[in-house]
Amino acid sequence: MSGAAAEALSAGLLVGVLVFAVARPKGWPEALIAVPAAGIVVALGAVSSTHARAELTRLGPVVGFLAAVLVLAQLCDDEGVFAACGVALANTCQGRPSRLLVGVFVVASAVTAILSLDATVVLLTPVVFATAASSRVRPKPHVYACTHLANSASLLLPVSNLTNLLAFATSGLSFARFGVLMSMPWLVVIAVEYVVLRRVFAADLAMPASSQASARRQAVPVYPLVVLTVTLGGFVVTSFAGVNPAWAALAGVVLLGGRALGQRRTTLPRLVGAASPLFLAFVLALGVVVRAVIDNGLGSAVDHLLPKGSSLPALLGVAACAAVLANVVNNLPAVLALLPVAAIGGAGPVLATLIGVNVGPNVTYVGSLATLLWRRIAREHDAEPDVGEFTRLGLLTVPLALVGAVLALWLMLRTIGG
Repeated sequence: MSGAAAEALSAGLLVGVLVFAVARPKGWPEALIAVPAAGIVVALGAVSSTHARAELTRLGPVVGFLAAVLVLAQLCDDEGVFAACGVALANTCQGRPSRLLVGVFVVASAVTAILSLDATVVLLTPVVFATAASSRVRPKPHVYACTHLANSASLLLPVSNLTNLLAFATSGLSFARFGVLMSMPWLVVIAVEYVVLRRVFAADLAMPASSQASARRQAVPVYPLVVLTVTLGGFVVTSFAGVNPAWAALAGVVLLGGRALGQRRTTLPRLVGAASPLFLAFVLALGVVVRAVIDNGLGSAVDHLLPKGSSLPALLGVAACAAVLANVVNNLPAVLALLPVAAIGGAGPVLATLIGVNVGPNVTYVGSLATLLWRRIAREHDAEPDVGEFTRLGLLTVPLALVGAVLALWLMLRTIGG
């Protein structure tokens, strides 16, 4: 194909794939359009088969890791981990909305960091709705905290977000060093989110519970919590040993899934379904389509626009570019496009890119697939979020969180190195 035709085809298909992923008419899976689009760009020569295979090879281990984490999160839900969190939140808040918000921040930040943002959106958000109802408090501040923290609190560990897995594979960092470098940005972002949400929803948080809810009891799911702890330790050990951390996640799945299968509380088809194979196919296909766009002009444009170096102004510029691109084309294509250029500058620009694509999506619904999924869950609970309110809240939190997180990252790089 000619350069112009290949550029137009790849860009048009990327837009079509993203629009379909956002709208998902009739609940059809994102892969329904993404997989044929990937086949088209390869068949018509918009991307070479060599580059397509290289992209699939690069994404394969990342997608495998994601599959294991998704199954692990579902098994934890089956074991009652999230139900226990809801009971603990309800008993702790004692009808005080501000106390419940603190609890939601703690739980959502931990769940996002350890089990990924998908667990926070899909599994924790319904629990928060139920907890707010049982505690007789207004759900809005707590539900908004879930979606904001699903994105912004996913900075801490490589397992917290698919974008993190991609950045981790590119950064050359160990699992432990990644977590150490991102610990301060993670804490700063959570603090900014809490201060802003506490102020914006002050009226909702000042309303006392309509009636005093009775305390509930829930057995602590000790076994799954122990397995999660061991799995996290396994991530660190495998990373230092130069082994794909997906093996540690798989070990956690075997420990929880084996017991559940033995007790006949789940089935193999259900575990396979928990891995979301169609979503994994969507990620792989999207990677091929994005590679076609990169090969046909986006790569050179990013190379010219993205600031170079690891100075504070450069890192701020990288994060800002990543945030803008994430809100325009979604954070997954954004990180796929930016990482090859950012990686040239080392770990600093890679992690700054990650801050942009994780924190930035809190401005628009299209920014991340997790936000779109959260919107559907809110609608199912008759709590359709207002677009204007969502955007205003994002405009209040994102710039402050970006600047604070990048400054914290720069200080960590200066202190311990990349």
